[in-house]
Amino acid sequence: MSVSVLSKTRARPWPLATAAAVCLLSFAAFWVAQRLAHVNMLDVMVYRAEGETVRAGGDLYAMRATSANLGMTYPPFAALLFVPLTLVGVPLMRTLTTAGNLLLVVALVQLSLQLIRPSLSRTDLWRTTLWVAAVVVWCEPVWTTLRYGQINLLIAVAVLWDLTRREGSRWAGLGIGLATAVKLTPGLFVVLLLAAGLLLWRRDRGMNQWLRTALTATGVFLGTTLAVALALPADSKRFWTETLFETGRVGFAEETANQSIRGVLARLMHTDDPGMWWAVTAAVLGGAAMVLAVRAAVRGDKAVAVVVCALTALMISPISWSHHWVWCVPLLILLADRATRAWPVTGAVALAFASFALWWVPHDPGRPELDQNAGQMLLSAIYPLTATALFVGYAWTLRRQAVAKE
Repeated sequence: MSVSVLSKTRARPWPLATAAAVCLLSFAAFWVAQRLAHVNMLDVMVYRAEGETVRAGGDLYAMRATSANLGMTYPPFAALLFVPLTLVGVPLMRTLTTAGNLLLVVALVQLSLQLIRPSLSRTDLWRTTLWVAAVVVWCEPVWTTLRYGQINLLIAVAVLWDLTRREGSRWAGLGIGLATAVKLTPGLFVVLLLAAGLLLWRRDRGMNQWLRTALTATGVFLGTTLAVALALPADSKRFWTETLFETGRVGFAEETANQSIRGVLARLMHTDDPGMWWAVTAAVLGGAAMVLAVRAAVRGDKAVAVVVCALTALMISPISWSHHWVWCVPLLILLADRATRAWPVTGAVALAFASFALWWVPHDPGRPELDQNAGQMLLSAIYPLTATALFVGYAWTLRRQAVAKE
């Protein structure tokens, strides 16, 4: 009988104190490495400027911040959340942001383990969490999230918090609703919850946790958005009628950091606007992937459903910067847990997210991504290609299982 990595961890457990010491040492080394790399934490400076604009009663979507002249791209609710950043000095804000994100790495790992292995004892859960966190903090999406002071880890933790609540929890849906009000891409989880919930309701003739969570998330999102519209009417009107559709506001589609289908097609076609090619490709691939996610949910494989949905959201979004791919953490844990015969696959996926390969291509000012050769295109498409390969592999496995049962 094959044994997963998490089972091996239980069979030969290291002391919890050892795991904690290794994690602390890894985090300390990470902190020093980021300081030596002179990270600028650019995005948290933009967040601070957004909070200051709210306090001053200014126009959120006319605001520009930092030497990169960056504007606000999130819904106005996000700016309200960023107001506390203005209450401390910049050095302290940067320190607290880094410390907070490191704690969120631990939270993300633990919630991922609870999703994938809910049977783990409390001691095993903490021991495994600390060992895994000590390693995944060094992968490119997590490194870049902390480099910029981004909120990706917070969004992922909010979503996973909902999806690991006990059956019947009245709070499940709060995290996804708030996360969607801050950044729209988590809204795809509501689609997953609704689709799976309706199918299960039709099969079982009764309310279920998927449907309850979807309804709660939708209500929280709408309630939060309406409340913000009352508090910031002009900014809300501008975002929902104008800014939402200005995809170029976020950045150039062809940038190597854009690890979405649109970014891949922009580089492949040597254009900054792949137009309908992106819409069609995103619809076909996204639709097929969501079918896989919903099928997994209905079969009771929540972990696969959640991870597939997360990767799909990243791929079909107009812009998915590499640091948005912190969902590689639950993905890698899932693969490690089930890699009884597929360790080469797990190793290859881990290498994709740990290698920083997308940054090996020219990406200096001057937009060199518009003139990439075939090899450079492969490197700068590493995350979407990895996700697509996993989707195809999973679909092929399901097909083989179905044929074997016939």
